[in-house]
Amino acid sequence: MKKQQQLYKGSLNTIIMKLLENHGRMYGYEITQKVKEITEGEMNLTEGALYPALHKMESEGFLDVEMERVEGRVRKYYKLTESGVKETNNKLEELESFVRNMQQIMNLKLS
Repeated sequence: MKKQQQLYKGSLNTIIMKLLENHGRMYGYEITQKVKEITEGEMNLTEGALYPALHKMESEGFLDVEMERVEGRVRKYYKLTESGVKETNNKLEELESFVRNMQQIMNLKLS
């Protein structure tokens, strides 16, 4: 399981951006729970990995942040900016190409 986490780590921004593309806006804990749900518990995003990634994408102009009071607490919602939507498309194309290449390598027959 630990080794798999290393594989996921390189795709963290892409995962976050894809979720935001699908859901419009999400808060941090919601993102962690959605990833856990989708992967049936195989992938667990920690706050230590998630929030630095969110803050970096925000500083790069890929995310907007909206503050909203929910049950007496302020919650930060993240959503893609216009440049974030473009970056998401670029990241998804890169990832699809990577997966395709890995599948070709994995399907090689030993001679």
